[in-house]
Parts: sequence; C-alpha cells; structure tokens
Amino acid sequence: MSLTSIIIPTHNRPHLLTRAVESAHAAGTNIEVIVVDDASTDETASVCTTLREIKYVRVERNQGVAGARNVGLLASCGEYVTFLDDDDLRLPDSLDEQVKLLEADKEAGLIFGQAFLGDESCKPTNEIYPVVCAQGDAFWDLLAQNFIPCGSAVFRRSCLNRIGLLDGDLPGLDDWDLWIRIAELYPIIALERPVMIWRRSTPISGQGTSQAAYMVSQAVRQFRRSWMKLPRAANAQSKMRRAAWQKFSAPLAAHVLSDARSALRIGDITRAANNVLTLAHLCPLVVLRLLRKRSRLRLLRTIVGQAQETSASYSGSIHGDHPCRGTIEG
Repeated sequence: MSLTSIIIPTHNRPHLLTRAVESAHAAGTNIEVIVVDDASTDETASVCTTLREIKYVRVERNQGVAGARNVGLLASCGEYVTFLDDDDLRLPDSLDEQVKLLEADKEAGLIFGQAFLGDESCKPTNEIYPVVCAQGDAFWDLLAQNFIPCGSAVFRRSCLNRIGLLDGDLPGLDDWDLWIRIAELYPIIALERPVMIWRRSTPISGQGTSQAAYMVSQAVRQFRRSWMKLPRAANAQSKMRRAAWQKFSAPLAAHVLSDARSALRIGDITRAANNVLTLAHLCPLVVLRLLRKRSRLRLLRTIVGQAQETSASYSGSIHGDHPCRGTIEG
C-alpha cells in the first residue's frame, strides 16, 4: 500500500496532541505523521519530542490552520494525503480501508467517510455526519454544502498539481474550498461508515468554525468571487447557477438562525443580532421561506427588539436620554 501522509497542525494545545497522534498511527500501516507546530508559545515543542515516529516541523510565525496545512503538505512525501486537527481522532484501521478503495479507482481524486460527532472531550456521541453521502460527480453538491468532515478526507497528492495548495486567506473554509476545486475535476468516493471522531465546535470552543456569522459571510464572499467563477460553474446555464445559489443559501440561513437562538438563550444579543444581519447576504427567497414558521418569526422579532433596547440603553448612558434609532435595519 502506498505511503499516506497525515498532517496535524497544532498551536498551543499540547494536551490534545498526544491522543491525536496516537489515533493517526492506529489508523494505517504505511503512513508518515507530520506535526506542524504553528508558532506555539507553550510546551508543544517539548511534548513533540516524546511522540513516537513523527516528523516535527515548526514555523516561527503563526500561519493559521490553512497555512500550517500547506507547510505540512510541502514537508510530506505520501502519494495520498489527509489532514487531522489536533482535537479530532482517527478510528483504527480507517485510513488503510480508504486508501485501498482510492487505489482501486484510478479516476477518483478524493475519498471521504462519515464521522462520529464528539463532545468537547472528543467522546463520540450517537450522531453521525453526514447522514447522506454524495459521491461520483459531487461538484454541485459540494457547492451547496460542505458535507465532508475535514479529517475524514483522503486525496491524491497529484490533485495538487492541477489545483494548487490551500487558500491561506480562508480560515475555517480552506478545506471546503479545496474539496470543491478537487470535485470540479475528479470523481469523489464516499465510505459510508465513520472513520473519525469530529469534535463539535461551540461558540466558546475557540475552533475556527465556532463563529457562525463570520463564517457564513466568508462563505458567501467565496461563493460569489471564486466558486461560481470556476469553469464548470461559470459555463453552466443560468437556471443551474440560480439553483446552486438557493441550495447554498438554505443550510447557511438555517445555521445562523440556530446560532442566533443559542446566543439568545445565554443573553448574547450582539451575537444573535449579527447572525440575523447575516441573513441579508443570502438568497432572499430562501430566507423568506425559512422565516415562514411562526417560531422563527418570533425569534427574529425578539432579537431585533432586544438589540434595539440594548442599543438605546447604551446610547442613553452616553448621550443622556436620547434613544438610539434604527439600530437594526436590512
């Protein structure tokens, strides 16, 4: 079986690193594990000296996850490549199974598997993602939603010769962007069983995907400026392009509303309001359909009302009793 490189970027989380590396070793037989220390300022370097059979690479200036992954790609040698975040875990023997399937299909560029969703301690729950695994020509499916857990994907190094490295200006979206660029040119294989434990992000977890409004705004920007300008999307009929925009908007609108509800429960009005404002960047038709439910309209009115009250109170404390008007519009 061909060599596979497992790239683990890390920054100031040595308490998580050991178990991630151990799970990587247990996932396959002919592998190299590359730990990219993204300018950690704690004991990460000393912890790495205790880890068996790793290639340790340190950068002195923080690159972010995408940049650290690129450093790992340039330092790696495997014919196949996968990423593993330091707070996620690979399941035993899962990598060998995926590589075997990818080697059997010479046309495919990438294989992914399902993931157990994990709690903050990365203990698996009963939830599995994704429930439905698109495969084959998955380009349009991936434009609509990133259904590939990053640590579950294994791709051919040769794909990078055509599409390039990860985009370092897309924190939290760099993997989605990579999958889309691969799927535009290559078929995708899905292994419909869990291959990893994917630690669920929360608003306080510090993970790159834990800020819903920011992530959705960045995704919209990338969709418009880059993904829809890829040759397959740019040359598609306008009907297909409109459908792609609607399908892209639907899960993101649902995500920001869900995060707004969570923020409201803990009294974080600013976060809730930012989520609601983000809806303006998505397909209006999709947003209107989503807001038809009475509970969602009630949520929207509550957030707007509380945001206005908060702004009025803040304005009054500075400028006397003059209320702040028009705080939430459009």
